[in-house]
Order: sequence, then structure tokens, then C-alpha cells
Amino acid sequence: MTTPLSELTPRAFTEAEAALYIGLSRSFLAKSRMDGKRENHTNAPDFIKIGRAIRYLKDDLDNWLDGQQKLEHLGQLV
Repeated sequence: MTTPLSELTPRAFTEAEAALYIGLSRSFLAKSRMDGKRENHTNAPDFIKIGRAIRYLKDDLDNWLDGQQKLEHLGQLV
């Protein structure tokens, strides 16, 4: 017996799904993809490109979230 498509957990997310998953906007993902790794900018999560489609792997999104600086208050940014 096969698993219905509605019960599958996706491994790769579209830009819209990835934005929803990490709680940020699609424009953040698009802009940060275009900016690349720049000083004083929040780097985008890793992504893959399949043909013209951009996809984000769930594991990469989880690792990216885990790697963000955790603060107790904004004074720590100084």
C-alpha cells in the first residue's frame, strides 16, 4: 500500500514554503540569495537550484535557524 501524497513530509520547500517555515518574508530570501554572503548582512539559508526552480532543504533551514545568534537583550549586539 502506498502513502497518500497528503501525508508525505516534504524534504524540499519552495521559496514561499521556506519563508513560512522560518517565519520570514519571501523578499528576504530572494534578496539575500542575490546579495550572497556580505559583511553586516544576514546570510540566506543554503538553497538548491533544479533547472529554474529554487528549493530549500528542510535540514538546511533547520541548520540555518540553529546558527542564528541568540540574544538575551539588544545590548548584546554592540
